[in-house]
Amino acid sequence: MELQFTRHRRLRTSASMRALVRENHLKAEDFIYPLFIVEGENIQNEVSSMPGVFQISMDHLENEMQEIVSLGIKSVILFGVPQTKDECGQGAYHDHGIVQVATRFIKEKFPEIIVVADTCLCEYTSHGHCGVVEGDKVLNDESLELLVKTAVSQAQAGADIIAPSNMMDGFVAAIRSGLDEAGFIDVPIMSYAVKYSSAFYGPFRDAADSTPQFGDRKTYQMDPANRLEALREAESDVEEGADFLIVKPGMPYLDIVRDVKNNFKLPVVVYNVSGEYSMIKAAAINGWIDEKKTVLELLIGMKRAGADLIITYFAKDAVRWLAEE
Repeated sequence: MELQFTRHRRLRTSASMRALVRENHLKAEDFIYPLFIVEGENIQNEVSSMPGVFQISMDHLENEMQEIVSLGIKSVILFGVPQTKDECGQGAYHDHGIVQVATRFIKEKFPEIIVVADTCLCEYTSHGHCGVVEGDKVLNDESLELLVKTAVSQAQAGADIIAPSNMMDGFVAAIRSGLDEAGFIDVPIMSYAVKYSSAFYGPFRDAADSTPQFGDRKTYQMDPANRLEALREAESDVEEGADFLIVKPGMPYLDIVRDVKNNFKLPVVVYNVSGEYSMIKAAAINGWIDEKKTVLELLIGMKRAGADLIITYFAKDAVRWLAEE
């Protein structure tokens, strides 16, 4: 009896054949590398929960940037770790705040690099929340005023992209209006449009010293159980003037990445967050997985799900591994 079936394996017969028909690709330009800049001097502290990730002071930033440029990575996102904090997070919007200082330095020394400024207050507030607090409540509209001040000061320092991560209602509209009024009509907003209240953020809070001092962030970050809410959040940000849409975290929310990609025409950014990074690092250190193969599979999975760009702590290693291949 003659069997009738399709021979899919014809397109897998060799490495060259597989490369010829590969649908998705990773390249250095896809990655945005996070940097944690701390106030002070001669600081290069490895984050205990994130092997290979460091808090660095300004005197180490040039060497770090030289490595990033040499690898062909085109974009960084800056997080500031100040020495002092207060109730209103003034270090976030001070002309000489650590992100503003680092931004000016990078744009002067490495003008070709795209600087994305994380626009939030949690690293700078004494209570660790992403806005103005009254009692045990995070106030929405009062927080918007400070976020606008932060965004404008970051743009004045030379940030190429403003990335507000606070999840206050109306934050994109407020920041877009503030940037336009200040003359920064050409500075795009990379909105943390879909940001879940996730257990995967733990190691980041070690790196950025941003753990809430009371309660949690569930009143302004999204419930992990919700899917349609993500589309409502993204739609609002598109209507308010966002230029990019971030989905955060990445690994547990690839269905949301695809939903956002299918429903909106803006570039989609996935944040491969700290907990995802640390899990893979821990398993690799213990010899349970092949780190290179696992990371590249994870990152290509994010591209396949619809990501145009990936914020990842693996960026430098990924570029090296891709060059080997």
